[in-house]
Amino acid sequence: MSAEESTHSGTAKFGAVACGHPDTAAAAEEILRDGGTAFDAALAALCASSVVEPVLSSFGGGGFLLARGADGHPTLPGQTRLYDFFVDTPRQRHPAEELDFTPITARFKTTEQEFHIGLGAMATPGQVRGLFAIHRDLGSLPLSRIMEPAIRLARSGSRLRQTEAYLFEIIQPIFLARPESRAIFAKRPDCLFEEGDLLQQPELAGFLDALSREGERLFYEGEVAERLVKDCRDRGGLLTRADLSGYQVKIRKPFSLNYRTWQIDTNPPPSAGGILIAFALALLQENPFPATFGTARHLEKLARVMELTNKARIESALHEAASEQEEKDAAQKLFSPALLNRYRREVSGQPHNPRGTTHISVLDRSRNLASLTLSNGEGCGYILPGSGIMMNNMLGEEDLNPAGFHNWPTGSRISSMMAPSLARGTEGQVAVLGSGGSNRIRTAILQVLVNLVEYDMDAIAAVKAPRLHVERGLASLEGGFDPRECEDFIATLPDNKIGNHHLWPGRDLFFGGVHTLSCKGNGQISAAGDPRRGGIARII
Repeated sequence: MSAEESTHSGTAKFGAVACGHPDTAAAAEEILRDGGTAFDAALAALCASSVVEPVLSSFGGGGFLLARGADGHPTLPGQTRLYDFFVDTPRQRHPAEELDFTPITARFKTTEQEFHIGLGAMATPGQVRGLFAIHRDLGSLPLSRIMEPAIRLARSGSRLRQTEAYLFEIIQPIFLARPESRAIFAKRPDCLFEEGDLLQQPELAGFLDALSREGERLFYEGEVAERLVKDCRDRGGLLTRADLSGYQVKIRKPFSLNYRTWQIDTNPPPSAGGILIAFALALLQENPFPATFGTARHLEKLARVMELTNKARIESALHEAASEQEEKDAAQKLFSPALLNRYRREVSGQPHNPRGTTHISVLDRSRNLASLTLSNGEGCGYILPGSGIMMNNMLGEEDLNPAGFHNWPTGSRISSMMAPSLARGTEGQVAVLGSGGSNRIRTAILQVLVNLVEYDMDAIAAVKAPRLHVERGLASLEGGFDPRECEDFIATLPDNKIGNHHLWPGRDLFFGGVHTLSCKGNGQISAAGDPRRGGIARII
């Protein structure tokens, strides 16, 4: 992919988009050119992403939209709203031995991770309900028009790029687990499609066409839903008719804070990612950054905040919260003056000696803003009969089940690290951003925000800048930092030998995919699809 595809700057006639795939971007562009708003374009991108980014996004998963209306928007004038259509836990449990719940190993370039798949790993999906709820509130074009690009892509096909081929390689055991999945995604029984292969999904095209005409009841109450419930009952799943028909999109007030001269809006509790980004920014509020990016002092401050945020997450019990109320209680404790001020003092003191997610950012010519993050986990291997849809495996992800597998509270929204975010400066600047990347979501977004606000970078520079991630005392640094500054920084860490930390040779999808748009008060737009995850940006 050329730099011209992943980044753009200039002024816009219709708007701009940054996301993870050229066909996803093209769907948003088509709708913007047809007079649609940022919200119409984001929904078109949601649908297209679920076709061409099958490892990251699916109608069998869920996500979040952070939407801000322009001053003249008819239903959201100058207001910001969070649509939570992430997955719910089932309303009943079964003994573990009765469940279709199988461990698999996903193999990344430098590490391995265990996930669980099968019908027993599937939570109640929210993406279809979210699509329709958002369109009812914010859509201006007919939903059938908004879904056209995705239906066309599913029918005619999309060529796999290196990014999608690599993701297929990582999660191959999931997509090869069942004959119905192999029939869609495999070129041979033992091999998924590879770079350059054409992925066509005629069954999905037919289902989406019917969905656009018949509405969300087709998914949650129709024949497809009946088959899903029957398969769960007969083959070791947990979802019931009540789980599907009772699923509701939740509208929340975003979590907001002032940082320097900017206001940051992000995903509120019960999700954890946004609140942890906000906590890190609150720690930095009274501790200025050094003037130069990439110095040992800059890295030291970022690392210190990352470690303290992890520590505060544990102290507040945010990492243990298993219900929506427990998440809210933990977030309240996290931002209590006593805890926050104590950690602020530690920042200024001396230092101590791949989940499946994608993001879409859209703005339109009226300055409506849409920040949309989607996830299917890794997929559970089960294709919903009659639809071509790979269902989620959120109950099979250790990170999303802090109380342990099969111990979740019934009928509740699962917490997430996903953190679609918006930032607005006092001089008319705006930024739209979010990321995939599991635990690295919050540190990736944090660093791009710091680059935008502290170092006055545009979206292109803020996204391209190398990143740091610190977890459990291990520092991972991307290539691109000055080696001497890296050595000086590592010397400040408790385990201060370079060989004990991870120095990456270049940019890597481990560090997230922060697809970002920024716009100055004069209308100059900078758009960056994160190259770490094959990102695409277009100014239209």
